[in-house]
Amino acid sequence: MLEHPLPRPDPITPPPAFDELRRSEPVAQVATAFGPAWLVTSADLAVAALSDDRLGLTPPGAEVDVRASLFQDGPAHARLRRLVAGAFRPARIEALKPGIAALAEEYVERVVAAGPPVDLVDALAAPLPVMVVGELVGIDPARHDEFRKLVDGALAADPMSGDPELAMTAWTALGGFVADLVATKRAAPADDLLSDLVAVRDTDDGRLDDDELVALVQVVLAAGTLTVRNALVQAVVRLLDEDRFGDLGDVAGLVEEVIRRAGTDPFPRFAHGDLELGGAHIAVEEMVLVSLEAANHDPARFAEPHDLRPGRREPHLGFGHGPHFCLGAALARAELVVTLPILARRLPGLRLDVSIADIPWQRGLVDHGPLALPMSW
Repeated sequence: MLEHPLPRPDPITPPPAFDELRRSEPVAQVATAFGPAWLVTSADLAVAALSDDRLGLTPPGAEVDVRASLFQDGPAHARLRRLVAGAFRPARIEALKPGIAALAEEYVERVVAAGPPVDLVDALAAPLPVMVVGELVGIDPARHDEFRKLVDGALAADPMSGDPELAMTAWTALGGFVADLVATKRAAPADDLLSDLVAVRDTDDGRLDDDELVALVQVVLAAGTLTVRNALVQAVVRLLDEDRFGDLGDVAGLVEEVIRRAGTDPFPRFAHGDLELGGAHIAVEEMVLVSLEAANHDPARFAEPHDLRPGRREPHLGFGHGPHFCLGAALARAELVVTLPILARRLPGLRLDVSIADIPWQRGLVDHGPLALPMSW
């Protein structure tokens, strides 16, 4: 049985085993640190799995409380998405772009002023999305530093592979900050996403309560911060590797290709009943891992899948699929489309100080990202 995560030539190149698995066993058993699982590697079967309501985010019989937020299945999850979706409306994301540009300019100018060498993760890719989310939910600029420290602490504490107590402490501290923010927005609503969420309601589902709001903001923070951080770094590395950093051309198209080729995967699914998928019999309670990276490199869907080709017409699965499709996809796209041209304009001579193979990278079942990116110009 193959060990997952599968070995790869370097941090940004998919495991060669994906190609063989797709041909011979597109739903294959693998061994993980959390027990055996089924790994899905074809695009068509990834879509099928992510659309199948027999595969849930929680194991059958597991207790799920309100603090799970969007990490629920069925009617409870559908209710939250109905209430929340309007707060991520296109007009709000569009209105954020000038603020995103101002933040990106600020962080890039700090990099320029400090001079080389620089760790682009610490100097730009990590703080920028945290601050964007802070603007989105309406955090007082005077508390941005406090907010970032709490977010950094929570994201660094991995409950799946690290110290569970440390992770609980870090996330509880962040939750307390968000709870204070929710109380502030209830008392004095403003023009921001959290105020929208405080006010939103419908005739069937009522409004979000404080616990749901706190949990939801934490999900937005974790998903929005990690996704953008990892995608921004991968974009810079790939564009430099292919000598395209100096002429971005179709930036929106490039961003779609970077997201398609990124290695982030959705949370594991668990079978709530026996089912067949790609010729494999999956028994109730068994874990299923859908590899978006493998699916997005499936030659049955994407011609020359390892090439960076802006303008592809085939929809990718970089933000998932089905009922758990990423609510923050438009925000992530906006951050990347705005930031990359600013970085390329101000630092056209940017270069890696290490080989791609030597970039320190952390990999788990879900989050895959750089720990640092040493660069000069």
